[in-house]
Amino acid sequence: MADGADNNFNKLRVKLWIAVIVLIPIAGSALYTWVTLTWNFSTGERTGYVQKLSKNGWVCKTWEGEMAMVTMPGAIPEKFFFSIRDDNVAARINKLAGKRVSVVYEQHKGVPTTCFGETLYYVVDVKAID
Repeated sequence: MADGADNNFNKLRVKLWIAVIVLIPIAGSALYTWVTLTWNFSTGERTGYVQKLSKNGWVCKTWEGEMAMVTMPGAIPEKFFFSIRDDNVAARINKLAGKRVSVVYEQHKGVPTTCFGETLYYVVDVKAID
């Protein structure tokens, strides 16, 4: 009778070890992703004209944009590529199309996949510039 109980206990231990071996990497990956999306490396604002804003992706649809930043008239504009995770912010940028805007962004380094955005820069707010 003791051999049967020991055998069941050993089977349970093997199942627990397999669960631990599978669950720890999954939990670690989820925690790492959460940390990279929650904590930002830097924040700032950029001012210019949004040239492109589109929602794209095969599985994970994200808003990707491009803004031309002109320092002085006649100068070659520098391009600022950004991602937006909030549909409301994307709608506000679309309403300001053709106008000079200031976007508030957060830089998130180390995000493990492009499913959350194709760039390091995530726009979180937009303001119209007169």
